[in-house]
Amino acid sequence: MRPDKTNIIILVFTAALALSCDASFAQSGPTMLQGDPARGQVLYQGCMDCHSIDKDDVGPRHRGVVGRRAGSIPDFDYSKALKNSGLVWDEATLDRWLIDPSALVPGTRMFYAVDKAQDRADLIAYLKEQK
Repeated sequence: MRPDKTNIIILVFTAALALSCDASFAQSGPTMLQGDPARGQVLYQGCMDCHSIDKDDVGPRHRGVVGRRAGSIPDFDYSKALKNSGLVWDEATLDRWLIDPSALVPGTRMFYAVDKAQDRADLIAYLKEQK
């Protein structure tokens, strides 16, 4: 028995839909929203208990953080875990870091998390401008 044209079309459509869903699932990860750097600058005030854009404090300076290898500022006393993490700070890595630093790098000293995705996107947009 030969499949009719309708069954073939349904089969092809179903296969295409399944492949599309698999591709979307495989690419899933932290969802990157469009960030507002001006709002990020305001939110960054909360980071300034430990960080600064231009000088090391309790935490390392953030100027040039996007694109920088984690744990790479000379003379800053990073945790061994962060120094050995092999991470490079890009948008996706920063987002995962801000969600839960200890989950991304167990043994890190950073404990502050940013719960709201839009807040993280805004902070990252601000940090991207700090070259």
